[in-house]
Amino acid sequence: MNHLIRYTYPRSANQSYLFANRSLWSGLEAEIDQLFQAAQAPRVPVEVYEDKDNTYVRAELPGVSREAINLEIAEGYLNLSASRKQGEETLNLNRSVAIPETVQADKIAATYENGVLTVTLPKAEAIKPRKITLN
Repeated sequence: MNHLIRYTYPRSANQSYLFANRSLWSGLEAEIDQLFQAAQAPRVPVEVYEDKDNTYVRAELPGVSREAINLEIAEGYLNLSASRKQGEETLNLNRSVAIPETVQADKIAATYENGVLTVTLPKAEAIKPRKITLN
């Protein structure tokens, strides 16, 4: 049987004082807590769709100001980061979306209206469908 994590009990009576005030399961409990905290981390809802001319990335960012949004393209990914105040804390949101290699990076546009960010990624002319006439 393979173990990812091995929990051991004290081997002698002299070592038992180390565990007197600690649950034998505290290591496992801490790891489970970390797993649930990571699963509950806020993710930016993103929708990716396309038409014949463009690929679109739409992200819902309610309560985020325009100045708190950062977009960049790096190594084939559109990286989105934003922050918003939530009570006394600042909530940081991040999301990366793979984009097609055929995007014209110099013509990318983004709009932000009513808490919805839309990034327009124009397709290269070479891959756009075109009508072929028969002779």
